[in-house]
Amino acid sequence: MTGDETNFASYGLWVLVFVNAAIFIIFAFSFAKPQSARDWRSFGAFSAFIIALFTEMYGFPLTIYILSGWLQTSFPDVNWFAHDSGHLLEMLFGWRGNPHFGPFHIISIALLFAGFWLLSSAWPVLFKAQRSSSLATSGLYARIRHPQYVGFVLIMLGFLLQWPTLLTLVMFPVLVFMYWRLALGEEREAEAEFGDAYRQYAETTPRFVPKVRKVKFTAR
Repeated sequence: MTGDETNFASYGLWVLVFVNAAIFIIFAFSFAKPQSARDWRSFGAFSAFIIALFTEMYGFPLTIYILSGWLQTSFPDVNWFAHDSGHLLEMLFGWRGNPHFGPFHIISIALLFAGFWLLSSAWPVLFKAQRSSSLATSGLYARIRHPQYVGFVLIMLGFLLQWPTLLTLVMFPVLVFMYWRLALGEEREAEAEFGDAYRQYAETTPRFVPKVRKVKFTAR
């Protein structure tokens, strides 16, 4: 096997593309459990991001091909067609150890855990509220109004740090904007349904970023 064949051996693995994408999409589905057309739009956009990500991770490294001229010229010591070099941020910032232990990869894992935790913690509260036709204001919903959308964004950001591609870089801000628009639409519907109760809730609860609670110190 030649050097080039060795480099490409980790790509073209379409079974891994399918298996990994399916695992993360099903995993997210088990937490998000889309119900309405809006839910399905947000979940569908997230699924498209995941498929695009794993297609480049194991199928065809389009980003490496497009940037190969600049990458080889700027970083001649890196074998850009080796699979681990797909961890672009580690490579660009000079990390030459195992990229799975690199700083960006570790941050990405933390973001992924945080995102899936938000999805898993928010869904039971939302489901209970939907079943009783009431407003979800407990649990994570007591801190932010849209924890599920924040969860999806954190997961995508985590993957973006771990394995950035040109396509997912383009998709990410578009999807963030889409989630913002979906959140606004949900708020209009909630205000129409719950009236003053929702307006009071919205006045005290941030949309996406929780308030930092001040720690009070008492003199001894």
